[in-house]
Amino acid sequence: MILDKTIETWCESHPLIAELVNLKETTWFNPALAPTAQALSDVALTAADIADASARLERFAPFIMSAFPETRASHGIIESEILPLTTLQAALASQHPQASQGTLWLKADNLLPISGSIKARGGIYEVLKHAEDLALASGLIQPGDSYAKLDSEEARTFFAQYSIAVGSTGNLGLSIGIMSARLGFQATVHMSADARQWKKDKLRSCGVTVMEYASDYSVAVEQGRKQSESDPHCHFVDDENSVNLFLGYAVAAERLQRQLTAAGITVDQEHPLFVYLPCGVGGGPGGVAFGLKHIFGDAVHCIFAEPTHSPCMLLGVYTGLHDAVSVYDFGIDNSTAADGLAVGRPSGFVGRSMQRMLDGYYTISDEEMYRLLALMESTEGLKLEPSALAGVPGLIRVLQEQQGYRERLNLTESRLANATHLVWGTGGSMVPNEEMDAYLTKGRVLLALQ
Repeated sequence: MILDKTIETWCESHPLIAELVNLKETTWFNPALAPTAQALSDVALTAADIADASARLERFAPFIMSAFPETRASHGIIESEILPLTTLQAALASQHPQASQGTLWLKADNLLPISGSIKARGGIYEVLKHAEDLALASGLIQPGDSYAKLDSEEARTFFAQYSIAVGSTGNLGLSIGIMSARLGFQATVHMSADARQWKKDKLRSCGVTVMEYASDYSVAVEQGRKQSESDPHCHFVDDENSVNLFLGYAVAAERLQRQLTAAGITVDQEHPLFVYLPCGVGGGPGGVAFGLKHIFGDAVHCIFAEPTHSPCMLLGVYTGLHDAVSVYDFGIDNSTAADGLAVGRPSGFVGRSMQRMLDGYYTISDEEMYRLLALMESTEGLKLEPSALAGVPGLIRVLQEQQGYRERLNLTESRLANATHLVWGTGGSMVPNEEMDAYLTKGRVLLALQ
């Protein structure tokens, strides 16, 4: 029984649940989608909050450039390129002719420095925000100082009095752990059974304490929360509810706007932008979508992608139950190769905040992610981890939809011909070669059998 209703009753009132329970690839376009001006009112954050987060990252750029030499070329700004996916789009269009409409691009967060995933945005930002608060309060730095002085033994000794904890399936733990340890914090990452061994090894090599659990993401988060509650000097990074994580991700939007302009790409009502975001608990894609809506308004269409075995956000928003429901309640096992997306219960904060802002949601099978992983490598020479491929089918789902979504939004053929489709590539560059080779081998086999 789920809120006094059987699964059968839920399936009668919400027919897509039957598809989700049977692990079928499913697409749902949001009937509650509202004009941006209305939808943004659901979030108790503003453009000024995003600008504040962006300014903070600028202040920390001298520290980042000093502490992480790989960021010197970007002057301490952690950012990724946008890359055209011309050859991949042609390969997709050979099987799905509609996919030739518009242009397909990749936001290559898989290449972000320091932790190699989208989590380098929100995760690193939250650590830096906490470090700044402590440093300013103690007088370690003064307003107007160069934050490069935080890359010092004095600063590391100061931060060593404090600890940071997080629960993670992997990539958030990497970003939190690596940055926390480099600043000098005592860092602990509570990792679920889904986390890859190489991510645990990488964290330990950076001096981070890794706590392993045989259970899933929710248990890892709960243990991290307990640690912080018992230690007044411990800051818990709450992936389910953190405003600072959310704002760190949102900063991506203004940077993307500059990149699109530099690439000669127009975004307006006649030239819509579709953005496909892999979703786990929801903080990363939610923050990015929030920022994009502030920049592009109704001209941007954000869609979340989840594994068929872990459709927590789709289930939460579709039923209206949000974090009051887990995939386990419906008999879905939350077992997926997309470890970064292996989440059973969504963020209630994100689900409620974004429920009128997102155009839709869809699920993708592990097998399809592996096939697309191999196809991405063979067509574009790019290597992404399985979860990062979840956004690739997005343009096909949009262009093949039969739910009245395009008609309702007046997405005419001419507008779709002018559209830009952006896949958010959430991770992959830090995957060890032998593991990536195994991914590719599996993907090539599945691709050959297609």
